Amino acid sequence: MADYHDDLRLAHVLADSADSITMERFKALDLRVETKPDLTPVSDADKAAEELVRSVLQRARPRDAVMGEEFGLQGTGPRRWVIDPIDGTKNYIRGVPVWATLIALLEVGPGGEERPVVGIVSAPALNRRWWAADGLGAYAGRSLAKASRIHVSGVSRLEDASFSYSSLSGWEERGRLDALLDLTRACWRTRAYGDFWSYMMLAEGAVDIAAEPELSLWDMAAPAVIVQEAGGRFTGLDGVPGPGGADAVASNGLLHEDALRLLSV
Repeated sequence: MADYHDDLRLAHVLADSADSITMERFKALDLRVETKPDLTPVSDADKAAEELVRSVLQRARPRDAVMGEEFGLQGTGPRRWVIDPIDGTKNYIRGVPVWATLIALLEVGPGGEERPVVGIVSAPALNRRWWAADGLGAYAGRSLAKASRIHVSGVSRLEDASFSYSSLSGWEERGRLDALLDLTRACWRTRAYGDFWSYMMLAEGAVDIAAEPELSLWDMAAPAVIVQEAGGRFTGLDGVPGPGGADAVASNGLLHEDALRLLSV
């Protein structure tokens, strides 16, 4: 089994670098916000954080490829770092503290498949951080030295489950709103925590199912490895494992097939 300890330590350095920028610009009166071609917002903090992470990677891992939400893909090879400088930019620009930097390392396996092997989610405004590496488990804390191992819940019935989802509009636009509502009715409790927050609470065992209808690789790569190393499952709505699709369903594993059955209608 590959040893990802050094990559995990580097991921923390990258997250520390991003946190220094995002926290300095959070709630700044002169924060600059633009609208991207896909009509989503981007701030100067998004761009600066990604640029800094890329510069650190260029020095520390010059042979690895890098892909980020704001500046695309650079380099080629069997290892690729994937960056979302601020997951939850709309929260960030409104002063809501629920946002995070997502960093993952993807590696091509023996069968030619690419999979996330290291992931870190850093939410400095919440004073929280989560991370995992293939075969090493999932953890939450402020640093490698100050961490607790996390694990998904043991809830096995939908009627006892807590389900977290994203905004209703995305489900409605894709013709899946009725399916989403069917799952909410079947569950004990539902909340729209959204973005990274849903998956991290799932990995900690506070939420049992999470799902989103429209995502990119940088949204999913880090949460996927954390959920899986915490004992859960992470697939697309089609049931294909991993973060390679355009949507996601995550669960504690025990409820996954029931969730897919309702959401895939």
